[in-house]
Amino acid sequence: MYSREELIKYPYFDRILQDRDINTVVDSLTGLISRSYIIGFIHNLIDNNIPFTLAMVDLDNFKYINDTQGHKIGDGVLAGFAADMKSYLSDYGVAGRFGGDEFLVINFRDLDYDSVKSFYSEMYANYNVLRKNIVLDTCEPFITGTIGSATYPKDASDYDSLFELIDKTLYRGKTKGRNCYIIYVESKHKNIQIKQLARRGLSAIFNDISIRFDSSNSLMGKLEGIMGVLCDDMRITGLYYQGTDNIVKKVGSDKTFGTIDDLDKVVINNIFSTNEIQEFKEKAPDLYNYCVNNDIFSIIIVRVGLTDTTYGYLLCLEPHSRRIWQDDEEAMMFFVARTLGGYMMITGEKL
Repeated sequence: MYSREELIKYPYFDRILQDRDINTVVDSLTGLISRSYIIGFIHNLIDNNIPFTLAMVDLDNFKYINDTQGHKIGDGVLAGFAADMKSYLSDYGVAGRFGGDEFLVINFRDLDYDSVKSFYSEMYANYNVLRKNIVLDTCEPFITGTIGSATYPKDASDYDSLFELIDKTLYRGKTKGRNCYIIYVESKHKNIQIKQLARRGLSAIFNDISIRFDSSNSLMGKLEGIMGVLCDDMRITGLYYQGTDNIVKKVGSDKTFGTIDDLDKVVINNIFSTNEIQEFKEKAPDLYNYCVNNDIFSIIIVRVGLTDTTYGYLLCLEPHSRRIWQDDEEAMMFFVARTLGGYMMITGEKL
């Protein structure tokens, strides 16, 4: 919890705390600065032309923790994250709770791109703040987060413009699979519109998949059409498949990507996804070695088949990104696999 002594070094808080108790300024659960005061502080910094980097941190899939383990555990996660964030930020900035599982981090030290990148990279590394277990009395939930960031006045000259960039970069991080940070870069992000990043509903996506599927008379033609939908809506780097020969190939390419003999060891209930390849190192060494050799950090694999018959597998293999796969993304992959399985059972075509 922030103390009065820690905050009064900033003129804004020094003035406020002259006639108010510290408990009115900090959030009772997390001990970070409460929403109204962290926003007021940002306005004050801009009014006084004080440079700073602002981040919005959104804990990934926090609702799932609340729904499956209860609000007491959820509160413990929020408090644990807040304590780690405050400690990591040290004395060169302050953090506040924006609302729910969203937090604002003000950094006065790191203002150029390389310094900001290093600051966020270390947040995710060595169990500092994110990608770590929060140790509670009854469990140890693993938490990750998505960050959107911009710097005043380099990127924006007023409060509304700054928050627009924060929203944009945070949303970009979520569409990339969460569990990552996005630093605003004008050449990359200036023309991005949030509505362009928004994912469509599953019914529209399934309809497009069906149209693409019906538009070709060959199995590979159907796969290439479907890949376009998945790349657009899941924002994956490509779609891969493995037939009964166990050779991995990329849809739309003649190139092969090696042989993996143990996919069936991890795909037990039709679909498997992870962003931590260490978890199948012993169970599926072929798959593990393939991921290591190709810098694959996140995978999703779905069985193509019906009943007890397996015709092959579809794979998304994402390099250099610890992507958190969402339920709707798994639903898309499962729908595609079942559609292909039915077609292959009728026609006898093979992957």
